[in-house]
Amino acid sequence: PCDKRDFMTTNQTWNPEAYARNAGFVAQLGEPLIDLLAPQPGERVLDLGCGDGVLTEKLATAGCIVVGVDGSPEQVAAARAKGLDARVADGHNLPFDGEFDAVFSNAALHWMREPDRVIAAVARALKPGGRFVGEMGGAGNIASVWAALVDTLARRGIDAAAFNPWYFPTAEEYHARLEAGGFVVKSITLFPRPTTLPGDISGWLETFGGTFLSPMDAATRAQIIDELRETLRPALLTPEGVWVVDYVRLRFSASR
Repeated sequence: PCDKRDFMTTNQTWNPEAYARNAGFVAQLGEPLIDLLAPQPGERVLDLGCGDGVLTEKLATAGCIVVGVDGSPEQVAAARAKGLDARVADGHNLPFDGEFDAVFSNAALHWMREPDRVIAAVARALKPGGRFVGEMGGAGNIASVWAALVDTLARRGIDAAAFNPWYFPTAEEYHARLEAGGFVVKSITLFPRPTTLPGDISGWLETFGGTFLSPMDAATRAQIIDELRETLRPALLTPEGVWVVDYVRLRFSASR
C-alpha cells in the first residue's frame, strides 16, 4: 500500500550489480555514439550520466581525459572501482565552466526532467566550439511498457503520469531546445531500436521502474511486476521466449 506522498519523495535508485546484469546492453548499444563523437587523444570529455563507467572507460582507452558524472553514488562508486575519475553530480547543475572539448551522454538525458537547464549546464561546461553528442529515449520510447504501467497502477488508484521520471522528446522539440540553448545542431535523428533483453522483463522492470515500484512493499511490488509481465507478454515476448522492448532512440550531435 502506498499513497501519493510516498511517490513524491522517491527517486530512482540504482544497484550496479543488478544494472550490469539486467542492462548491460545499454553500454553495448551506445558504442555507435562513440563513433559519432569521434574522440581524439588528449581531448577533455565529460561523460554525463556515466553509470558504472563502461563507456567512460572506452573514451579513456581512446586517449581522452575523461570525467564521468552521475546522480547515483552507487554507480559512481562502481565507475571509480574501474579506476575512472567519476563524481556525483546533477546534470541540471554541473559544476564546470569552459573545461571540456566535448560532452558525451548515453541513455541518461531522458532521466533529467528539465532539459533546458541541462542544455544550459552542458553549454557552460564546454569550451567555445565544443561539441555535445548524445543518445536518449525519444518520443514513443517503451510505449508498450508505459501503457501497461498506466493501466496497472490506475487499477490501484495511482496516476502513473504524476510520477513519470522520463522525458522522451521528438527530434523537432529537442532540436529547438538545443538551438535555444546556443547550439548548432549538426545531426539529430529519431529511430526505432527494438532491444533484446538479456533475461526476463521482470529484471528490466525492477531495474528501470524504481520510481513507480520502490514505495511499495515487496509483496505488492512482486504482484505488480507479475501483472505487467502478463500484460506485456503478447506484445514483447517472441515465440522463441525472448523479450524485446520497443525502444525508440533520439541521437544527436551539436556544437557550441
